[in-house]
Amino acid sequence: MFWYVYIAESRFKHFYTGITNNPNLRILKHNSGKGSRMAIQQGPFVLAYVSKEFPNKSAARKREVQIKKWTKAKKERLIKGEWK
Repeated sequence: MFWYVYIAESRFKHFYTGITNNPNLRILKHNSGKGSRMAIQQGPFVLAYVSKEFPNKSAARKREVQIKKWTKAKKERLIKGEWK
């Protein structure tokens, strides 16, 4: 099973970064009112970015932690494909 880092954009243009093994299903879960408090308050979300495949959850988590520390501008560049 592969893991992915994803960035979801809220209706308020905020970003939520997380990991999952099924990005599309995870967005559906966020939008159904299940998940984090932020997801419930900020939804609905659209999937803005999905990473390459990671071989395990640990590797995906490390990348998630890295991305969460970035500024909004840097995340926007990643979403546009201008940053790796």
